[in-house]
Amino acid sequence: MTTIFGKIIKGELPAEKVFENDRIIAIKDRHPVAPVHLLIMPKKEIANIQSLKNEDLSLIPEIIQIAQKLAIQFNVQDDYRLLTNNGEDAGQSIFHLHFHLIGGRPLGPMA
Repeated sequence: MTTIFGKIIKGELPAEKVFENDRIIAIKDRHPVAPVHLLIMPKKEIANIQSLKNEDLSLIPEIIQIAQKLAIQFNVQDDYRLLTNNGEDAGQSIFHLHFHLIGGRPLGPMA
């Protein structure tokens, strides 16, 4: 099943891309919760972190490296949050694995 992220990856929907390679794409969130709010995701359709297969695990360190570079690019390298939600009860609303890079203001503790 193709999600909104799948449509963005295929070029069917517009998005403000900040990074792209053969396996990963990063876009600006359309509803940011902070001055910097990026979404980093694999191009391969994977529902969530629990759905990763052994052959997909190499995506995670690549996503972390991209997050580090984007944090520098957006000048939040000293203070940012990188998170993913797994399942509806955790707050996941789009079932395509993605990580939020959030920063640019004090974020406070997580609930």
